[in-house]
Amino acid sequence: MVKTASIQLWIGEESKAERIERVESLLDQVKGANLVILPEVWNIGYFSFDLYSKESETVNGETAQRMSQKAKEHGFYLHMGSFIEHQEGKLFNTSLLFDPNGKVIAKYQKIHLFGYGSLESKILSRGAEVVVVETDIGKIGMCTCYDLRFPELFRSMLDRGAEIFLVASGWPYPRLEHWLMFNRVRAIENSAYLLSSNCVGKNRGTQFCGHSMVVDPWGVISASGGDEECILWGEIEIEKVSTVRREFPAVRDRVL
Repeated sequence: MVKTASIQLWIGEESKAERIERVESLLDQVKGANLVILPEVWNIGYFSFDLYSKESETVNGETAQRMSQKAKEHGFYLHMGSFIEHQEGKLFNTSLLFDPNGKVIAKYQKIHLFGYGSLESKILSRGAEVVVVETDIGKIGMCTCYDLRFPELFRSMLDRGAEIFLVASGWPYPRLEHWLMFNRVRAIENSAYLLSSNCVGKNRGTQFCGHSMVVDPWGVISASGGDEECILWGEIEIEKVSTVRREFPAVRDRVL
């Protein structure tokens, strides 16, 4: 049994340094978990577009290094959420997955960039690589927020063997119902686990909707957050993925 922890983080007006320290404190509280996930662009706030360039980092930057240290210190897999990465003159919305030794084992650059009421698609470059990594707790696929609206990405991860989807997000109101539906549907249609971490609080006047969750391969929500900061604990029984796919073979019966 894999013990999971999704940190549903409050985003307010604190500084980047203060937020990193607070996240480190929250990571200390999930010692004993096997797999931990943080939200999207939590270190500066997703809607802080004016800070994207100034506060961008490399994959060896301060935020990544400090998250790596926490993964190593507590011996868990850590999806560090995402941060704004600068690489070869371009900016990306980038996520890293650390193993229990603090080593980067996967890097995902957000493919679907949001443009509705957002400057993300104007400021950032989109990623091009579908990412699935094999670990000793299962095959993990990574995606970010707006990616949830695109089932083709999840099919591509499925075709690469994904059993667990990790979703880092900064999903806002008023589209809570979309968020609730997509989390479950992406798990159902791929007979896979889905673990999401969303922000709460308000950033640059936009309210995040929270409701992070753990969804099993039948689409059953086994754990869910509300509107406040919380640590959402869950469990993943990876054998359940193959059991569901065998008992209800929709994945096997795909034609297209």
